[in-house]
Amino acid sequence: MRAICGRSWQRVKFKYDVVILGAGHNALVAAAYLARAGLSVLVLEKNDYIGGATTSQRLFPDYDARLSRYAYLVSLLPEKIIRELSLNLELRTRATASFTPYLRNGVPGACLLSNHSEDAGRASLRALTGSDVEFDRMRDFYRLSQAFAGQVWDTMLSPLPAKDELRRRFTLDPLHREAWRSLVEEPLGCAIERRLQDDLLRGVVFTDAKIGLLTHPHDESLLQNRCFLYHTIGNRTGEWKVPVGGMGRVAHELTQAAARHGASMMTNVHLRTLDLTSYTRTIEFEMGKQRQTVEARFVLLNFGLNILAGLLGRPYQPDATHEGSVFKINMLLRRLPRLLAPLADAATAFCGTFHIDEGYEQMKTSCQQASDLRLPDRIPCEVYCHTLTDDSILSAELRARGFHAMTLFALDTPWRLFRTKNETMRQAVKHKCLAGLNRWLAEPIEDCLALARNGAPCLEAKSPVDIEEELGHFRGNIFHGALAFPFAETPEAAGSWGVETEFPNVFLCGASARRGGGVSGIPGHNAAMKVLETLRRASPK
Repeated sequence: MRAICGRSWQRVKFKYDVVILGAGHNALVAAAYLARAGLSVLVLEKNDYIGGATTSQRLFPDYDARLSRYAYLVSLLPEKIIRELSLNLELRTRATASFTPYLRNGVPGACLLSNHSEDAGRASLRALTGSDVEFDRMRDFYRLSQAFAGQVWDTMLSPLPAKDELRRRFTLDPLHREAWRSLVEEPLGCAIERRLQDDLLRGVVFTDAKIGLLTHPHDESLLQNRCFLYHTIGNRTGEWKVPVGGMGRVAHELTQAAARHGASMMTNVHLRTLDLTSYTRTIEFEMGKQRQTVEARFVLLNFGLNILAGLLGRPYQPDATHEGSVFKINMLLRRLPRLLAPLADAATAFCGTFHIDEGYEQMKTSCQQASDLRLPDRIPCEVYCHTLTDDSILSAELRARGFHAMTLFALDTPWRLFRTKNETMRQAVKHKCLAGLNRWLAEPIEDCLALARNGAPCLEAKSPVDIEEELGHFRGNIFHGALAFPFAETPEAAGSWGVETEFPNVFLCGASARRGGGVSGIPGHNAAMKVLETLRRASPK
């Protein structure tokens, strides 16, 4: 990587074709495409590492384990980007799609949905509901998102289609018409309640509509619909896969791709001033005790609109749908815990998404309590164990000793709950989330945690306030803001790339762009295409 250190100022040019602010994975995608096209590219990063939220870090220094800290799975990264940038990435399918423990008449059981065996899922739902009806209804429900993905996925790396133009693609047959109605026009809860009857299964389906955001089935803003789409259309299947080597492998491959084509990168950079109004954009920054000013024909922003507003001295007050609602716990385990459900295998349960307190009606209650600024009585949570699909993030010694890395992801924990007493609320939420997990275990998860040399458990908890402070995401929103439908809402926006700002030649290349959110590279690609399109139009014919 052509990273530039403080002693190598002679390598910094005064002018660049493109300066990219922030070095998250989307910025690296943009840098790779633009450098490959022959443009001079400089990437400036405030942290001492490259990759932003797509990093793997040695969170617990006493153990040789590199955990994915903020992002965990990959679904939205287009195969086209992987192929065009020659990324050496292996994305593995998890054997288990989801595992949901339950109590029926006081007897523990579990709903298991497999990525490899439809028969296993059918048998599990038959045991839960008494027939095959709900399994068939669930399969029919997911055909809606598959139909939507079939028409929309290939547009994600192209200029935004107009809403009316896209709607016409959904007049082909009853399935497509129902997909458009259920996913775009009415609250998602209507379709779920029409098609599914079992409360637990309804909850399993609806979790994809609220991961990271405070919303409910009949939210009139349709925030839940937009969130659901981004969780179910990736590469037309919506499958969430495990990156071998951890999320840091994604960042590493993209860094190598950008550097291979000549992009330069600097870390530990502090932005001082940003002038986006002149014909040539000017960036003044500081690294160590040295200041540098560079000019750029194009500037790409890999951070949220809240950060841009702060740099420009402007207020930023988006509506309530932009608030983040997520709580993360990263853990290193000495061993997997034993489960309460008889005959349930911990390796099978935890290699997929392990659902906790995510019944449909229960999540309506927890969302309302969180909206009222009350800590939910029961916090909906999801748990997954990376090392059951890819143990390469652990040293050979830890693998031999049976260690595992586990992540808990809590819902209905909005930023406002932590705003004034972050430390106190973080501890309260952490204990409540672990207690929720322990209700389904035959032993406390605390007994399975690895211990540091000082006796501290190897567990790290992050609230939305922590995420905002460390990553700059507005109110801890992991998507930088409310997700948007993947089409132009107005005729004026049709044909744009969804990355444009009010400033000429200044484009969003991160999750704050339209069709941003998740580990996808899509906004990075689209910002690069916008730059190249602008250059083509400016070139004499």
